[in-house]
Amino acid sequence: MDVRRLELLRELSDRGSVTAVAEALHLTPSAVSQQLKTLEREAGIPLTERAGRGIALTTAGHALAETAKDVAVALEKAEAAWSEFVEQPRGEVSVTFFPTGGEMLLPGFLRRVSGVPGLRVVCTDQDPLLPDFADLAMDHDIVVADAPGVLPSWRERHLVTVELMREPLDIVLPDGHPLAAKSELTPADVVGESWIGNPEGFPFDRILQRVEAITGQEAHRIQRLIDNSIVEALVASGHGIAILPRFTTRDRENGLVTRPLVGVRSERVIWAIMRPDRAVRPSVRLVVEALRAEARQFFDAHAG
Repeated sequence: MDVRRLELLRELSDRGSVTAVAEALHLTPSAVSQQLKTLEREAGIPLTERAGRGIALTTAGHALAETAKDVAVALEKAEAAWSEFVEQPRGEVSVTFFPTGGEMLLPGFLRRVSGVPGLRVVCTDQDPLLPDFADLAMDHDIVVADAPGVLPSWRERHLVTVELMREPLDIVLPDGHPLAAKSELTPADVVGESWIGNPEGFPFDRILQRVEAITGQEAHRIQRLIDNSIVEALVASGHGIAILPRFTTRDRENGLVTRPLVGVRSERVIWAIMRPDRAVRPSVRLVVEALRAEARQFFDAHAG
């Protein structure tokens, strides 16, 4: 049944005549009568009966009018709840991070959102083996992922993407390596080294592929690993060199030296990814802004 027609029946119950209903709702009496007849057909039983020059509600009509009042109350409650929902950043927001993204942003981000009344942020981290972190948008409000740009699969799903930060990727060398004497390194400097690489197709491996394309030489990958801490340990032990993110690679008194790679684009972009319906929620918008603010502060503190 149409809610608007139920409202007409409720008004008829309260006001007593079609004319009074028409005047109150700025309709013509014939329009009100027509809508009531349609409602009666939908109900399948008579809702009104002749009473003198006008009409009155039947027993069924009175019962349905009472139901219409309940519907009106429920709608008002729903509208009030929705208004509060869209105006206030309340409720639970789930955020999932790739590991080094969580390492960089999570401590400060949680401080930023901890004092928001009525807001609960639930954070998790995810296995970097996932082929597309955007798959997690089905189960989380916000996915923090890294990629060189907006991927075609994200566009196909109409996902909302917000850029949080661009992090440079550096060449990581064992302490004492001859190339550590240089302040920056070119593809020609590094292509001939032994490499602790990533699995094929992963972001850092794509950068090494660019080095190969620029130099016309094939890099010697002696291992392909995912976990950055394992890569760091192998590099520090002198097994090879690697490409790793600047802000989360430890190069102080641990056997590592980092140098920027020039002549090839070497950075990763950190994104907040959301489904469109979740992106409009005030609580999600607030959390994204907190992520952006924390990313800006983190970058400013570590980029110098």
